[in-house]
Amino acid sequence: MLGKYAGAVTQQPSPWNVPNALTVFRILLVPVFLWLLLAADGLDPALRLWAFGVFALAMITDKIDGDLARKHNLVTDFGKIADPIADKALLGAALIGLALVMQLPWWVPVTILIRELLITVLRFAVIRFGVMPASRGGKLKTVLQTAGIGLFLLLRPLDAVLGHDAMLIITIAAWIVMVAAVVVTVVTGIDYIVKAVRLVRTAQREPRG
Repeated sequence: MLGKYAGAVTQQPSPWNVPNALTVFRILLVPVFLWLLLAADGLDPALRLWAFGVFALAMITDKIDGDLARKHNLVTDFGKIADPIADKALLGAALIGLALVMQLPWWVPVTILIRELLITVLRFAVIRFGVMPASRGGKLKTVLQTAGIGLFLLLRPLDAVLGHDAMLIITIAAWIVMVAAVVVTVVTGIDYIVKAVRLVRTAQREPRG
């Protein structure tokens, strides 16, 4: 009886739940967002505003699905895989899209996306030695990337209604946030590499101990 009870406690919830539905919805929003961003070469203020709205909605669902999954014990293997995929797809599409409409230089998305790819590969490479703990700057990285992208998405709509001085201030703020995002992204990437090296060395020493 105890074994049956223990099995019931550890049984994973069904993947057919609201948090996972929100994650799938966020993935489906990516092509919609990208179309709105790239339409009319990114020059239409109204379409850019819609692109910002879709981006904001997608990021809100990211917050909601995570909170719901933890609060109601709805964390599933599907969610663990799909959620980061949805996040990286949205942020990656936004960075590449902004570069395509020439509002970001290509070194910004290239630096961020190469870091994300390398750390993902690194995680899989060292998984046989153990799981790397999350970087302390991971949440800050995501917040800065999201804020920076949001500001750059709004530059075109705001330029249609604000004066030169106000736009200069907002543009400078957008660049400060985006550069900070790149710096934190690189620093946290280095932190992951250091952790991976320590993890492998520790695992290799344990059998001899």
